[in-house]
Amino acid sequence: MRQILSIVFSAIMLSCVYRQEPQYNAPGMGNPLVPGYFADPTIKKFGDTYYLYATTDGIKLASGEPQVWISKDFVNWYNYEMEIDLPSGLTNCWAPDVLKGKDGKYYYFMGNCQFGCNIYGYVSNSPMGPWKPVNDGKPVIPVGTGKEHLPALDAQFVQTEDGKISAWFGTWCTSFGGLGWAELNSDDLSIERDGYIPLEQLPDVFEAPYPLKRKGRWFMMYSSGDCRLSDYVVHYAWADSIYGPYRYGENNPILSSSEDGTIDSPGHNSVIEENGEYYILYHRHDNPHSSGGEFRQVCADRLIFSDAYTIGKIEPSHTGIDYLAENSIPYKNRAFKAKTHASSFYHLLSPPTRFEKNGVDHAYLPEYATDDNNGTLWKSGSGALPQTLTIDLGKTRRIRRIMTQFEYPTFYYQYKWEVSEDSISWSLFSDKRSNRRSGSPMIDDGDTGARYVRITVTSTEKTGMYAAIWNVKVYDRLFEIPSFSNSEMAEGPGEMGERRLLVDLDVRDLTVGKINGSISNQGELEGEFTPVGEPLLTVTDNVRSISLDGESYLLLTKPAPKTLDWNAPFTVSVWVYNPEIEFGECVVSWNSRRNMLQASYAALMYGTGPYGAVAHGDGYVDVAFNEVPEAGKWHHLAITFDGMCEYIYVNGQLDRQFPLMLFVKTEQIKIGASGEISENFTGSITGVRLYDGFSTGQQIKEIMYETYPYDDPYENNQF
Repeated sequence: MRQILSIVFSAIMLSCVYRQEPQYNAPGMGNPLVPGYFADPTIKKFGDTYYLYATTDGIKLASGEPQVWISKDFVNWYNYEMEIDLPSGLTNCWAPDVLKGKDGKYYYFMGNCQFGCNIYGYVSNSPMGPWKPVNDGKPVIPVGTGKEHLPALDAQFVQTEDGKISAWFGTWCTSFGGLGWAELNSDDLSIERDGYIPLEQLPDVFEAPYPLKRKGRWFMMYSSGDCRLSDYVVHYAWADSIYGPYRYGENNPILSSSEDGTIDSPGHNSVIEENGEYYILYHRHDNPHSSGGEFRQVCADRLIFSDAYTIGKIEPSHTGIDYLAENSIPYKNRAFKAKTHASSFYHLLSPPTRFEKNGVDHAYLPEYATDDNNGTLWKSGSGALPQTLTIDLGKTRRIRRIMTQFEYPTFYYQYKWEVSEDSISWSLFSDKRSNRRSGSPMIDDGDTGARYVRITVTSTEKTGMYAAIWNVKVYDRLFEIPSFSNSEMAEGPGEMGERRLLVDLDVRDLTVGKINGSISNQGELEGEFTPVGEPLLTVTDNVRSISLDGESYLLLTKPAPKTLDWNAPFTVSVWVYNPEIEFGECVVSWNSRRNMLQASYAALMYGTGPYGAVAHGDGYVDVAFNEVPEAGKWHHLAITFDGMCEYIYVNGQLDRQFPLMLFVKTEQIKIGASGEISENFTGSITGVRLYDGFSTGQQIKEIMYETYPYDDPYENNQF
């Protein structure tokens, strides 16, 4: 009996081990499906090719270039930036869908909220574009369709039996009482009738409807919660007609975050059927979860129907669903799990945030570049370039092709690949140091034998982009690849800063009174600070300083350099006296507030509220002081940013740190103003410094002492 119980127990334990979900960072995981930050996936199959359309995420409020992923087998994907004739002023394409019309043409639809939340349509002879606008560029589905003021976003389109096109859309639906729909004429896409499905039929519906017909019955899948946080989930309801009435299904919600948090905020889905089997595509947050909740990645898992009315609970996985067609690359990736080392790698340490409740302690290790896992990333230890990654193939092998998946598929990287027998003497395999084409994977072909391969990333399209790679794959044979390639970009590459002292405003030796003319900038940027309004040179609490009245400020005649553009590291430091602390008062700004989307702005503030310390253009990524510095006293405030994490110092002590990336555009440098008059500073400022580089805690203290406004550093017991 004991032997029998032992055997049974062992079998149970083996079964548990067998079924245990691998860790998100295990090699060879099938989820995420593609490398990079993408959301709101729509999957289509035209002919023998899969097309994955998605919002390009990870860039200021999902504002990346419109693109499509193409695959023959559902595992090996190639990214292509599509040409779309967007209306002037639009900068993003959210939640796209594509429909093949009865005329044989392809129709691309996307949402945008820059001129009201509308859905626009485009047409092409190819599912890859180029796309030309329909309806003279006017919205196909304008805001307020179906229900008054209802935002028209997240649209999905289906052909009905009577030849019409049924469109389903909406976001913030809980605030508008339901989900919108419209029936379109398939010839000219004009709306023939419209309406909405009330919340009573679709409980908790927030956005992302996806209608699916199965065995004569319609299933309406949709998402609820906040896509930036962990409560985002998928529900469904069913009906006998696409227009309802709908009945809320069992097992809801059917897709939600995993207990360990590594599958976080899954939602906004689409579905594909292959050979009678159904698969759900959805997005989830990256690991570790980036600030802002908009660094999402696309995943795929099996969708099971329990019966004619019921969708079973979906088990979100890291393993994914594997091939849906014959493997288009039937050769071994020689770099898989190969030993690697790099010039550096980044170790992210962060306290808890609303996005990572337990904080972050994560190393972007070199071996993550050879693990064939789209959810793990090697990232260099800083934004400084060049950076190298070296792979040991174990023995000398023939090398015909190297495929590199950089962090951002829609931005270009400049690099070179070298090969070596002994890791000492190197020869050039491929030279892309002048490359201006984006893509994923980047493909480099040659014919050589070597044991070691080494990539050196020399430049990036945008300032402050790190050398970072999802996967490197090395093959000893060539095979068929798509013939398309992206167009060359004229912009860039980004200019890297060298921690130069660009701005140095020191008024300790100036005469008190009205500012006559301008004040020279003692930093390397040079130029003059010109007064706007009537700032004064005064003595405030024994400190000679610039006194601002809430209407006046200083403007530097030289614009901020490109070394402070995009995600550039920076340091800004100032001595400030605030007699009465308001909600948001700007002390120093150096980039544009125009088209201010999430993380597309940065300014040093001194106020209360969510952007009391740093303003970034969105309440989700603004940074407040941990403890607001006391009013009516001089304080030294400093922000420093390394391209991955922002650090706020008060009087030389770290007050807050917050992981994020920035997407700013440089503009004129202002002291005491942001460009929004309500944020003008009231108080006194002196000792302003601005560097185009990151500063350590020790360097922040050195700056503080160097700019100390009193003659005696121990005066007033300041330190």
